[in-house]
Amino acid sequence: MPTPEPPQSTDPDAVNVPDSEADHGERTRAADPWTQMPDDALNASGVGADRSDGPDEGSDEGSDDASSAQGREGAEEGAVKGVRGARSEGATTERAESWADFLPSPVFLLVLGLAGFAGWLSWTHAELDWAAEGTSVTPLIPPLLILLGWIVSVAVHEFAHALAAYLAGDRSLRGSAYLRFNPFAYREAFGGLVLPVVYLGLGGFGLNGPPTYVDWERVPSRGRRIMVALAGPLASLVLSALLALTVSLLVPVGQDTTNWAISSIAFLSLANLTSAVVNLLPVPGLDGYHVLAAFRGARWTEFVRVNGLFCSIAVFAVLWLPVVRDVFEKSAYALFDLLLPNPTIPGMMFHGKLLLQFWA
Repeated sequence: MPTPEPPQSTDPDAVNVPDSEADHGERTRAADPWTQMPDDALNASGVGADRSDGPDEGSDEGSDDASSAQGREGAEEGAVKGVRGARSEGATTERAESWADFLPSPVFLLVLGLAGFAGWLSWTHAELDWAAEGTSVTPLIPPLLILLGWIVSVAVHEFAHALAAYLAGDRSLRGSAYLRFNPFAYREAFGGLVLPVVYLGLGGFGLNGPPTYVDWERVPSRGRRIMVALAGPLASLVLSALLALTVSLLVPVGQDTTNWAISSIAFLSLANLTSAVVNLLPVPGLDGYHVLAAFRGARWTEFVRVNGLFCSIAVFAVLWLPVVRDVFEKSAYALFDLLLPNPTIPGMMFHGKLLLQFWA
């Protein structure tokens, strides 16, 4: 229990009646609170407490309770701000779905326009008109046409993978560069664009990179995973057939041509066919491996996610060997001889390859 304080004196003479001027000055200084404040009071905690009789336990407990209450209030306020910040961040990252998420990007339309312009220049052999008469000309526009056409082919191949994955349950690709035909904005641009261009330029055959951008865990069933894996090669086969049909319409059966544009289109048909055939192999880094991984489990998918690029480069290195490459190219030409009625189309494809590899 608190100790009762002694009763204060009520004698008016003890407080109000000064005995002398000196006593009056001393009482005036004693009544001034600033003179009673210690020198370091402004830098000490608990200002206003009675420091003459020692620390007051009740006041310490009150200050502790107040500080803990302030701490709890600050923690609750921080938690509320964190939740609001997370909600606002989620609101900014989540975008409203729109049909514009599937529209071709302006970059893809620009590449298509440049490919069409390069095709027209190749069709008219414009470079021969630009050079002086009697000088040898190394055509540079047909390789540009093949390069741009191959970039379009790569975009179509990856679009087929992404669209199949979206329809199968992987909604994370909506609005991405894969669904908008923009290979220059791929998440894995090195494996999705750079390597296919290098494969075509050095090897003379088409080969796409692994679809490691697909979140296979969001694709629930085995059949859907197989559909996603086979969508890319199927799109390449359709492109190859359309390009071969275009060449067959431009060059009737029994005729031949050395037109740069037609030879470039014929070679692009060969590149898409080789890309489809090679990607069907059940080898890590290729689309056929994901068909096999659909029956084996998530560990196989995780392996190719980490090592897909190295496996793709290893497959290209094997196909680049002269012995393997000769057998591979002869088999591709023989397949076109079997499927197409015009036997001169394989020769146009070889001419297109020579136009691409002008440095060889």
